Amino acid sequence: MIPPGIAAALAQVPDGPVGVAVSGGGDSLALLLMLSAAAPGRVAAVTVDHGLRPESAGEASAVASLCAGHGIPHATLGWQGWDGRGNLQDQARQARRRLIAGWARERGIGAVALGHTLDDQAETLVMRLARGSGVDGLSGMAEVSRAEGILWLRPLLATRRAELRRWLEAAGVAWAEDPSNADARFDRVRARAALPQLAALGIGAERLAATARAMARARVALERGTADLADACLADGGAGDCLLDPGPFLQAPEELQLRLLAGALGWVSGAVYRPRLLRLEAALAAVAQGKVGHGLTLHGCVLRSRGDRIAIRRELARMAPAVPLAAGRWDGRWQIEGTRPDGAGLTIGAVGAGGLARLSALRSGPAREALAATPAIWRAGELVAAPVARPERGLSFRRVSAVPPPWTRDIVR
Repeated sequence: MIPPGIAAALAQVPDGPVGVAVSGGGDSLALLLMLSAAAPGRVAAVTVDHGLRPESAGEASAVASLCAGHGIPHATLGWQGWDGRGNLQDQARQARRRLIAGWARERGIGAVALGHTLDDQAETLVMRLARGSGVDGLSGMAEVSRAEGILWLRPLLATRRAELRRWLEAAGVAWAEDPSNADARFDRVRARAALPQLAALGIGAERLAATARAMARARVALERGTADLADACLADGGAGDCLLDPGPFLQAPEELQLRLLAGALGWVSGAVYRPRLLRLEAALAAVAQGKVGHGLTLHGCVLRSRGDRIAIRRELARMAPAVPLAAGRWDGRWQIEGTRPDGAGLTIGAVGAGGLARLSALRSGPAREALAATPAIWRAGELVAAPVARPERGLSFRRVSAVPPPWTRDIVR
């Protein structure tokens, strides 16, 4: 039996192709075949091979073979971006999302389905409870969300993992098992092991998933309240920065203040995650007490009092170094568009103080500090173009971020 979540997901995308992220595991393989059966000819599959396990290439090849046998277009994307530092799983997860989104955009695919199940949702809730998460964290994974210009669908969040395995067995389809799913070093594996004990207390996977749905409803209400607050007190500064009016801001409930401030910081910095709560509360206290003054740094941003407003701008010292022009994206926040300059040795980096000194005429509007944090094209120390600071025909940078602008009402849950 095809879960009702499949039809609900397809209703989000009534026309056009639908992508499916397929690892070769049972959940994503079942999702692929169910979607293909429900929407024949509309499904395309993609596998990301992180190259972190010897078996991964073979698993990607097996997915490709299965897709060929069912007439489903398939692509394998590789990632070797880990430098041995930081959280490997988190970096791999973010890279997977970026790669899949790029694949989808190139093919005109507006929605990608992911194979997360009710069991995954329950495990996620247990992990976030252990971390002391609030409403957002306890809302779990959303059935529908938007990021990187793509609609992400999770049609199986009401379906148990065991049901999918039984469905695959009946269909005679084999799947791969990732050995890391049994490695107790990982939080998710420990959360999975704890679920039977919680079920004995009446806190089973279904109950946890129901709690996530209740929290998701509360989250939508809070997000809409935050959007209303943004209308009243927050404005786009015009150069990847924000301007905050503290008057109406400080009259709002504290939860909405924290949400709006976190959203503004995330959008300006391009950071994927929110600031830590203690630091966010300290920054809010400084705003409330009028102690922002000439500069308070947090989350890759600097907050400064500017007349009756507080400017939230990218912290110059925290920006990414220059990258080759071919990279297309810089500082996780700006994507180049239009006709690119020709020639070797071109890089994308910050306008900076040096770039501002070379610009004889700046457009009115954004402050010089904000413009210094915008992208420019350089060659051997010479400024070639700075399209945000000084607009040029046919060449521009588009603002991108994993965090939507906090003044947007495009809330998809």
